[in-house]
Amino acid sequence: MPLRIATLQVADADKALRRELHFFTLYRLLEAAMLLLVLYGPFSGFLPEPRHELFAQALAISYVFVAVLLFAFGRTGDLRLNALIGIGADLSFGILAIHTIPVAATGIALMLIFNVGAAALLLPTRLGIGMALVAVAGLIGEYVWTSGVEDPDGRALVEPLMFAVGYMAMATLTSVLGRQMRASQALAERRGAETAHLVEVNELIIRRLRTGVLVVNGDNEIVLANEAATALLGSRRDDEVVSLDILMPELARRLTVWRNGGIGAKADETPFQPGPDQPEVVPRFARLLAGSDQTLIFLDDTSLLSQRAESITLATLGRFSASLAHEIRNPLAAINYAVQLLEESDDIRPADRRLLEIIHQQGTRMNGIVDNVLGLARREPAKPEHVELAGLTRQFVDEYLAGHPIENDTLLATSSQARTTAMADPRQLHQVLTVLVHNALLYGRKPGEPARVTVHVHNDDKGAHRIDVIDRGPGVPERVALQLFRPFFTTSAHGTGLGLYIARELCRANQATLEYVPTPGVGSCFRIRFTPGMQEQPVPGRRTRSATAGA
Repeated sequence: MPLRIATLQVADADKALRRELHFFTLYRLLEAAMLLLVLYGPFSGFLPEPRHELFAQALAISYVFVAVLLFAFGRTGDLRLNALIGIGADLSFGILAIHTIPVAATGIALMLIFNVGAAALLLPTRLGIGMALVAVAGLIGEYVWTSGVEDPDGRALVEPLMFAVGYMAMATLTSVLGRQMRASQALAERRGAETAHLVEVNELIIRRLRTGVLVVNGDNEIVLANEAATALLGSRRDDEVVSLDILMPELARRLTVWRNGGIGAKADETPFQPGPDQPEVVPRFARLLAGSDQTLIFLDDTSLLSQRAESITLATLGRFSASLAHEIRNPLAAINYAVQLLEESDDIRPADRRLLEIIHQQGTRMNGIVDNVLGLARREPAKPEHVELAGLTRQFVDEYLAGHPIENDTLLATSSQARTTAMADPRQLHQVLTVLVHNALLYGRKPGEPARVTVHVHNDDKGAHRIDVIDRGPGVPERVALQLFRPFFTTSAHGTGLGLYIARELCRANQATLEYVPTPGVGSCFRIRFTPGMQEQPVPGRRTRSATAGA
């Protein structure tokens, strides 16, 4: 998506000409001082008398006063307005000075060329050329007035005409130059704004990268680090200089080996763990600049790579399992049926009957694996309806006990509320409870003791409905609890590691959450928490799933 840069205003481009305006006001002070020197200087007695002496003196003093004011306020206010007022004052006082002081007329007209040129540089083209025309008109008008009304001073007409040509030429040249300066300044400002935006975007991208980025100098001191690298390094102040040798000795060792290997040397890219509770990272090194002792270090989090690999594996497995399901299930069903027929035969010896039991157990286990893998491929959308949770859990326990003899183990359904209604797909909720209860009965027991599992329905402090599957076993170690819901993670030699993963995905499809809640000294608790927005009280007359309805 392209960056949108604000259009540069003309006033912003005019800022570049502020220095020229300052020199223009200085030159005006010089002109006013020279005019005052002509009238009051040490050589004023040797010069001819002005045409109107009193008026000439008042004119010179007034011009000095105006020049001082324009110099004082020239650094503030609008540049064009200052330039326009200044050239107006210059032309007014200059033309009047030419008329009242004939001896300095040629010099004053010559000095006004710079004023006209400076005004055309600072003002837009039309105003600049317009002020030049005003100067030409004033110069020629003064000549005509002097020659026709007052005593001629001996000047030829060609002189004001030559000055007129000079004024127009200077105004045209400096106007073109000023326009080019404004365009160049506008382009420079625009490029600067674009560069500043790109720098901000680059800083944001580097700061938010999931890959850690470090800049290390020749003494292995960390100069810069983005957020991901800071998380690996631990908390530190921005102005604190930290040595890589102290924070990550292994990374410092690999950096030293890479530096000593010369150009083309390959770094050791085997994963390592920066800290006890940190994920494994793979370092990559690059020189920041040619000939520089600073090194750019990239720390790739291997957990991200693992997640991507898992996503690819799950997607591939889902597509593959859909086509393979029937190919496995059909012969598997035939095997199980044949085993059942053989078990009914009276000609089977006791030793062979034990083999049939093993075949039947492994066939059942293989069928469960196929069901779990198919669960990844189906991803059927949830069909939520009003479900009375207490009744559903009681019905689930009854059905589970009927289909799964648990011998000495205990499975109970309890509730702290008489009726607790939520929106959920009862079929998918039944599947989730099957996984949780099966795991609780299998793993939630202490050595030599029967399992005691409770399916408890209650509300939390915020009124959200919850279903807890609680056992009285040894609990789940902390390092294992962090990976419980990862696909293909299992601590059993006979498990697939897909049960809890599929259960959590089914909960998400019903806008619920599934989490493991540690209960030290009591056992384990897997909690299904329904989103408060999906909880509704049953409407009178509307059918609600309960213990009397089919799951």
